Amino acid sequence: MTIESLQLLLLIIIANGAPILARILLNDQWNVAVDFDAKMADGNPVLGASKTWRGILATLLILPIVALIFGYTAEVGILIAMGTISGDLFSSFIKRRLGMEPSSKAPLLDQIPESLIPALMMMQIFDLSLLGILFLVFAFTVIDMIMTYFLNHWRVVKSPAD
Repeated sequence: MTIESLQLLLLIIIANGAPILARILLNDQWNVAVDFDAKMADGNPVLGASKTWRGILATLLILPIVALIFGYTAEVGILIAMGTISGDLFSSFIKRRLGMEPSSKAPLLDQIPESLIPALMMMQIFDLSLLGILFLVFAFTVIDMIMTYFLNHWRVVKSPAD
């Protein structure tokens, strides 16, 4: 794994953690659901209460700064943030269609889109091969599952029972 792919992995991890950090720092301030609590024909929310504008804004503000620190442009940070957010919202949409509660765990569905979309978007900028992308998605999945376990254990993130 090259230094560039490790940096991309770290940027995706930071994008994933930015909404959690914002929730910890801001509590319930600016806690507005992205879907404004709208429901689909199936009676389930479009995305759910755990997908907030606060989380999206935190990711869009933090990632460009971190990208600049790593020597990339702010635009690269914004694109990675947008790719990560898109993957996360896609996962939430699918989970709601499956009738899963917000903040419920869906191994692989919670990790693959969130890492695959930005990796594909950044393939040329970070000089990633297809194998490099697969390894990055695998590494993100393992790291995210481990981090999620500990964050749940320490009650930093919400679970559906909370």
